[in-house]
Amino acid sequence: MFYLLFCGAAAFPGLFYAFSKLFKVSFKHWSDADVYSISERLVSAVHAALATTAGIIVVSACDDTMTDTHWLTNGFVLFGAPYMAFDIFAMYVSHYHIHKVKGHPSTYRNHSLDTLKGFLMKEWMLVVHHLSLLIVFLPITLFFRRGLGDFFIGCLFTTEFSTPFISLGKILIQLGLDDTRLHRINGILVLTSFFTCRILVFPFMYWMYGQQFGIPLHRVPFHLPLQCNVGNLAILAPQVYWFILLVKKANRLYQRQKKTKGGGYFITRIFSI
Repeated sequence: MFYLLFCGAAAFPGLFYAFSKLFKVSFKHWSDADVYSISERLVSAVHAALATTAGIIVVSACDDTMTDTHWLTNGFVLFGAPYMAFDIFAMYVSHYHIHKVKGHPSTYRNHSLDTLKGFLMKEWMLVVHHLSLLIVFLPITLFFRRGLGDFFIGCLFTTEFSTPFISLGKILIQLGLDDTRLHRINGILVLTSFFTCRILVFPFMYWMYGQQFGIPLHRVPFHLPLQCNVGNLAILAPQVYWFILLVKKANRLYQRQKKTKGGGYFITRIFSI
């Protein structure tokens, strides 16, 4: 247990440090905002790729949705837990340097309670999301499942599939490449992957459970403990909220481009989740 925890605690901060040092040496014209923001998003993409891979392996290995187990379920939860804690720090560092460059020299001259407050006010949903995974999801997965439901934990791992596309979109915006074909294609991938892997995955899990026990999809919630439905709803609700924000943002930018370019193309300048 502690070995995997230690590996995660070393891997993700180590990647962030390595990326930031590499970019400072290789791209001397980049600002600190570019370096730390892109480093943070790349580490996020690496974690997401590992989580998705672990999820696919676990789901593929579990024929029985309730009783089949795979060592990667608890293993990746332990390995990935330090990432959630570290990413809060990395997001703060990125936020600090971006706002310092954007013209807030008096407030962002040095780290302070004001800079921390500004970060928490802007990114409070992501901070709550990360802390909830650490404080609630982690102990439930490791200690209170009684070895049941690895299939469903694997499905939840795959929700990270959309994160690399979100990270790429943020990187392109940070580098001023938001008016490119790559960014437009990536924006469409963000919307489709987010909807598929973060929203449709929930009815998929209920459907798979119903298929195993011969229960119609609409009756599955009534055959599950209340805490399971409440937990799924608590995870699903912010995903729906974020997806609505993504669609609204995409539509606003599409309408703006339509006015300025006379009917142009579908723009999806997606902000960071």
